[in-house]
Formats: sequence, structure tokens, C-alpha cells
Amino acid sequence: MARAHRDQALREAEELRAGLPWLTGVQAEDLTRQYVHHRLDFTRRMLQDTVRRAAELRQEYEARYAALRRALLRRHTVCACLVLACGFGLGVLGNVLGAR
Repeated sequence: MARAHRDQALREAEELRAGLPWLTGVQAEDLTRQYVHHRLDFTRRMLQDTVRRAAELRQEYEARYAALRRALLRRHTVCACLVLACGFGLGVLGNVLGAR
């Protein structure tokens, strides 16, 4: 990937040099070197920013997922308690009515 970015930067520098025919050989080489250096620095910063943002998003999504899991667990616990309470209540009611 780094090689592809470097090759792309070299192609862009060559296109830039082609538009500046008055540059001497040394000036053209210096322009190419500086352009490639700045372009690769820019690419590196962009990739680092992307990696940093991906890590931030991962933390945000993991926190949200954990909160949703807790909420779902609470709901299931409440539902299970209600089912047990209703079952217990029906059992008691059945015993009361059956004893008559």
C-alpha cells in the first residue's frame, strides 16, 4: 500500500514537472523530491487520522452495544419475573379454588 502511494506521488510529481518546462534538471529533481515527501506526509497523516477515528468509533459502538445489552437483560429479567409471578399467582389461585 505504501509503495502504491509512493508510485502515485511520483506520477503526480512528473505531471507537475511536465507543466513547468523552464525548470532545470536539478530544480525538477528537487521539486519531485519535495512533492513526494509532502504528499507522503499528507497521506500518512490522513491514514493516522482514519485509524484514530476508527478506534474512537469502535469505542463508541462498543459502549452503545454494552448499554443496549444491559437494557435488554433488564427487560428479559422483568419479563421472567412477571411470568414467574403470574405462574405463582395462578398456582395459588388454583389451590385456593381447588380446596373449596
